[in-house]
Amino acid sequence: MSSKEIAAIGQLLALLEGRYALRVLWALRDGHAQTFRLLQDSVGQITPNTLNTRIKELREAGLVGHGGEGYSLTPSGQDLLKRLSDLQAFAVKWQLNQARKSTPPPRPGAADASAPDVPPEPAPST
Repeated sequence: MSSKEIAAIGQLLALLEGRYALRVLWALRDGHAQTFRLLQDSVGQITPNTLNTRIKELREAGLVGHGGEGYSLTPSGQDLLKRLSDLQAFAVKWQLNQARKSTPPPRPGAADASAPDVPPEPAPST
């Protein structure tokens, strides 16, 4: 990989690492323009100031545009999300793998690991 390619990747990653940047792009992925308020609701828990900053950065980068109906992805933004489309499938697999890691393995000899521990019944006295 050339130094120019490395610099380009670094520049793009720096943009996408901005707080909520990927969420803003992801919220616009369906192709429908969104007003500022709708976009804020779609992203969730983003302040108006932060959203304004991200929109400005993404517009300057040519990934988001603004038309009469609101904000939407530019063709370049659509291309980026198309290239990131495998992210959703990877995220689901990754999350399942993480859940498996955090679930303790069943105890050896346990008939049903989900059954509660029940002490054995005492032997009848004669």
